[in-house]
Amino acid sequence: MIKILNFAFTFTVSVISTLAVGQNMESIRVEIVQNADGSYELLRNGETYEIRGAGGPSRYQELADAGGNSTRTWGIRQLRELDEDGKSLLDHAHEAGVSVVAGIWVGQVRSGFDYTDQKSIQKQRDDVREKVREFRHHPAILIWGLGNEIAIATPGDDPAVWKELNELIKIVKEEDPSRPVMSVLAGTKPARVQGVMEHTPEIDILGVNAYGGGANVPERLNDLGWTKPYIVSEYGPRGHWEVPKTDWGAPLEPTAEQKAELYLKTYDTLKNDGGGNYLGSYAFLWGNRQELTPTWFSMFLDTGEKTPAVDFMSYAWTGEWPNNRVPLIEEWDVPFAEQEVDSGQLFTVSVEARDFNRERLQYYWWVLPEKKGPSVGGDPEKWLTPVEGVVNATIGSTARLRMPTQSGAYRLYLKVSNGSGGASVRNAPFYVK
Repeated sequence: MIKILNFAFTFTVSVISTLAVGQNMESIRVEIVQNADGSYELLRNGETYEIRGAGGPSRYQELADAGGNSTRTWGIRQLRELDEDGKSLLDHAHEAGVSVVAGIWVGQVRSGFDYTDQKSIQKQRDDVREKVREFRHHPAILIWGLGNEIAIATPGDDPAVWKELNELIKIVKEEDPSRPVMSVLAGTKPARVQGVMEHTPEIDILGVNAYGGGANVPERLNDLGWTKPYIVSEYGPRGHWEVPKTDWGAPLEPTAEQKAELYLKTYDTLKNDGGGNYLGSYAFLWGNRQELTPTWFSMFLDTGEKTPAVDFMSYAWTGEWPNNRVPLIEEWDVPFAEQEVDSGQLFTVSVEARDFNRERLQYYWWVLPEKKGPSVGGDPEKWLTPVEGVVNATIGSTARLRMPTQSGAYRLYLKVSNGSGGASVRNAPFYVK
């Protein structure tokens, strides 16, 4: 067991924020209070606010309908963008009754930000101040999220990073002295947690991004001596850095059903065993994105359907399953999964799936080239284009495939849709010799 700089912490943070909505003025008050037993509570307008969150820049009414109540963003650009009706992300979230951890991007060491360069430091300080001033009166904002994984690719023991983070937090509090401020780490590596504990005393909440080990965050923080409030700011399926790989290095993506089960398990474990300084969590990602594959962290597909993860989180938040559940893939037969094959070789693939509402299922098969290069820290990635001429015929739940002519690494994808907004997906890597 590792113990590092255990320190006591007692404070109250409150916010009164006003915004004209129609003819009415709204007042929002947020507090973190420490109870007599040492535990913490997040209060919003005087009532306990249990964060049931999912990170992502859209689908807020669907989030609320599923039982969620909060979302998280990563940068101010997401707050500035307006839709065709002139409404912002914050406006849409507020209308749906969803609060927002408003992210302010802070320079990452791995991307070249130099925490010893005074000119860059001052520019970033001015930028942070301007962004807080721009949005501090919007009632949807629950917490300021200052920085995400700023030391993800460093040892985490550079005091300059954490000392400057402390100065930035001071600036946020000067401009909005009533809202709590959170900063987010990638995991709980001891040197990073120690750096924050030693050099960032102004921090109100520690955010931790954790995937396969999300349920272990409370134990790890406790072992490290963390005593302030914390939030598990991203959790979800096992990441591509946490799973087995093929001989040619292709990570094996968990099935949609395996992911959904882990979402539920992580949420339940945190809620029951998070300890007295646990304030809530944010599932990742309430939307879709290309990160190594287009389906790995996507709780929704780019074609709009929800995946099993959405149903499982709705059950976690409400205790009830949705009326129209997503179909589940029970098994599939892909002879070339994780294998090397010859170009032009023919195969037959099939799947067994079930739908809870007994709707007629639709089956879609396609092949994408494997993404070239590593996926690091959620950096933007170009969406991949399906390979033509591979799927020759589809009959019900069976398809006939001819392997690509170009050698290289590929993945076969399957989507099983109920035609009513729900779908399950699965993929398997293969290599053409």
